[in-house]
Amino acid sequence: MGCFECCIKCLGGVPYASLVATILCFSGVALFCGCGHVALTGTVAILETHFSKVTSDHAMLSDIIQLMQYVIYGIASFFFLYGIILLAEGFYTTSAVKELHSEFKTTICGRCISGMFVFLTYILGIAWLGVFGFSAVPVFLFYNMWSTCATIKSPMANLTDIDSICVDVRQYGIIPWNATPGKACGSTLGDICSTSEFYLSYHLYIVACAGAGATVIALIHFLMILSANWAYLKDASQMHAYQDIKMKEERELQDITSRSKECLNSYT
Repeated sequence: MGCFECCIKCLGGVPYASLVATILCFSGVALFCGCGHVALTGTVAILETHFSKVTSDHAMLSDIIQLMQYVIYGIASFFFLYGIILLAEGFYTTSAVKELHSEFKTTICGRCISGMFVFLTYILGIAWLGVFGFSAVPVFLFYNMWSTCATIKSPMANLTDIDSICVDVRQYGIIPWNATPGKACGSTLGDICSTSEFYLSYHLYIVACAGAGATVIALIHFLMILSANWAYLKDASQMHAYQDIKMKEERELQDITSRSKECLNSYT
């Protein structure tokens, strides 16, 4: 076999579906974790500077955001490892790889592991649907604030008192009602929307939400792949069992035939 034929045969053993799902999963998790971490830091800076100038008023929120950032570290590490494991499982169960090893036989342990991955990926997919919905909340809040700033800057706002146009973050439950000042109005609100922290955090939340959506799609893709692989392993196991029974029956038939010939020869 030449080098070209060997390369073609090796490329035929690559689980391209699992590879695409792994790349999509890594990209989605990286966008969600990286952008989400920076956006949370910017959110704390905006709150401390403009909405809650007393540290004790947003101390709990700061602790929660810090905890969420640690959770982001854990999510990134877990899905980096989990994606590699699923990719390895895809290599293991690819039919092209099985053709390279004619002695390949499935085991009960292998089928149980594949079934466990199907169940775990299903649970993770449901969890990431919740994460996707949760990541849309800050996008909605920042969009409301951005649209209010756009209203202030519009020509129609010049006909009214712009100081009456406000954004009160206390109504969202982010900070307590006794936080001061708690809201921003008029030109102060416009200045907040013009800061780099607001602009960067807003767009990073959008990218983080998109990353969570990409991760959901990747997990759905993985779920379809794992289900197909599990069905293949089950069918392959049944086929091997059938072949073993058939070979056993053929050997028994050959033994019976050989004994019959021996008895006939001895009788003759």
